[in-house]
Amino acid sequence: MKNSRRSFFKQGLVGAVALGTASISRPVAAIPTETNARAAKRIVLISLDGICVEGYLKAKTPNLDKLMAEGSLSLDTRVVMPSVTLPNWTSHLTGSGPEQHGVVDNSWEISKFTLPAIEKDSAGYYPSVFKVLKEAIPQMKTAFYYNWINLFYPYNKQYLDEVSYLEEDAYVPNYEKAFSFLKANRTDPTLVFLYSVHTDHAGHKYKWMSPEYIRSIEEADVEIGRFIEKMKQEGLYKDTHFMFLTDHGGINYGHGGVSTDEMIVPWGITGPGIKKEFKITEPNNTVNTAAVILHLFKIKQPLSWTGEVIKSIFK
Repeated sequence: MKNSRRSFFKQGLVGAVALGTASISRPVAAIPTETNARAAKRIVLISLDGICVEGYLKAKTPNLDKLMAEGSLSLDTRVVMPSVTLPNWTSHLTGSGPEQHGVVDNSWEISKFTLPAIEKDSAGYYPSVFKVLKEAIPQMKTAFYYNWINLFYPYNKQYLDEVSYLEEDAYVPNYEKAFSFLKANRTDPTLVFLYSVHTDHAGHKYKWMSPEYIRSIEEADVEIGRFIEKMKQEGLYKDTHFMFLTDHGGINYGHGGVSTDEMIVPWGITGPGIKKEFKITEPNNTVNTAAVILHLFKIKQPLSWTGEVIKSIFK
């Protein structure tokens, strides 16, 4: 069987995307984990900013195609409102929407906000997936690699073992750092957030769906392929879960509205216990990412979180 997103996923998903049929997930209580499944060894969050579904399908991404064909993929995941960067990445990593974490725009800072979070730690931060994992699993290793300065503001650094910020859209060195971190901590449970904003900036500068925007996705795919190949050579690939994430799409030169091009994005996962070549049809939202991560590590989510586990992705 040909491992290609275009041969397996595209035909069944594009129609649903065009109609905008997905719905935002409902808040639910923590879902018990399966007793016969092992806890995850490590999870890598491959995170590209501003990836619209049309751009994801049009770009030539053989490495992501192959990775996602080995797992489960949604092309009708909804983002939280507003469809901008900081609220949505915060939602990915806190299992909650802006109503709970209080990050309602891109200008949020620990001492500069409009809506207070419904729960805070002693330093004033809403509980992130890094905090929950660190407190539940003492040997847990966590890392955060990024290249947009505001992105890190909503997180308490004490729950991260390594943080790396690169300026001027640089991101390749962070892929190298992430691999070294995973290699050094191969015997410990690990969560790595590996992010780049260059794709979003290409959309703002040249327009979403422009040749330059598509090229930025394809360039990232090359580095993702190199990263995955290193993981395979080091014997780290088979017992790693990979999640492919983004925060919003775009239209013309921007985003922030409620069009399907801005609000509906790809979301994928692969790894031990995940169904292969599976089309996710359950309603999905960015708030579900952290809930799935905790589920994989066998940890219950905080009561303040609203994300839910996408149960259909498991074998």
